[in-house]
Amino acid sequence: MTTSAIKKPLKQKGPSKRSTVLGISQAEARRETISAYLFLLPFLVVFVGFVLIPMVMCLWTSFFDSTMAREDIFVGFGNYIKMFQDEIFWKALMNTALIVVVAVPTVTAFSLWVASAIYKMKGAACSFFRCVFYLPVVTGTVAVTVVWKWMFNNYYGIVNYIAKGTGLIENNVNWLGNEKTAIWCIILILFTTSIGQPIVLYVSALGNVDASLVEAAEVDGATRLQTFWKIMWPQITPTTLYILVITTINSFQCFALIQLLTSGGPNHSTDTIMYYIYYKAFKLYEYGYGNAMGVILAIVIALFSALQFKVAGKRD
Repeated sequence: MTTSAIKKPLKQKGPSKRSTVLGISQAEARRETISAYLFLLPFLVVFVGFVLIPMVMCLWTSFFDSTMAREDIFVGFGNYIKMFQDEIFWKALMNTALIVVVAVPTVTAFSLWVASAIYKMKGAACSFFRCVFYLPVVTGTVAVTVVWKWMFNNYYGIVNYIAKGTGLIENNVNWLGNEKTAIWCIILILFTTSIGQPIVLYVSALGNVDASLVEAAEVDGATRLQTFWKIMWPQITPTTLYILVITTINSFQCFALIQLLTSGGPNHSTDTIMYYIYYKAFKLYEYGYGNAMGVILAIVIALFSALQFKVAGKRD
């Protein structure tokens, strides 16, 4: 056979591998990419304009003595040094830590307990209880606060009425005006307004647990506690992690209750970091100092969230 008899392979017609992506031409892939970014554009504009840029400006302004009375003066880490020498800041930080340490585990545990009790109920009953517990979440913060303020009123509040009727107290107590009780009243109100979403999430998570594994464990003689810990808990761990993170963030950012009920009093006993930031930045116009506290608060929240993710990762 001669060399001339060997036919050269014909060139492949049509688009090459480089010109196709999963069977889609480059032009079609480009159009889909552009369409996707156009759909994302409104969110990206809002995120950049109202989240990313303010974050950068907050960090930048924290290095300045910034007020409305004059031009900004660069002070470097002066605001941060002043912050750690501020007794009220430390008191607000301790109050915030107390709220987080008490509210986060109690909200999570109570929500899981309630969800475990109602997730097996029939549709109407389960929906009723979910609605009851979720109602404070969708109700306006001002309305909820007004109701609680009336309940804690030291003259005609229902809390004093019940406490006196059951013999727990002899005289009326000014619950929101007492340094020893005010912070605990705030934690109680925050607890009641924070359990709605975790309960709904836990009901959904428990309903998605593999029933065959639960039945197999029960057939093998496992107790209810063993079944929950070995079968159900690992499957709802991601939901638990999400609830821990959002509850921690919400507790750190507790502001509306403080503003509407106590304004940080009495004697700064209910001051939180968020309220102290508001007080310094928007009442005393110390924007640089307020932004410095905001930076520290963001770092603390990030550390707490990272710790929760790490603990949950070890559990998995």
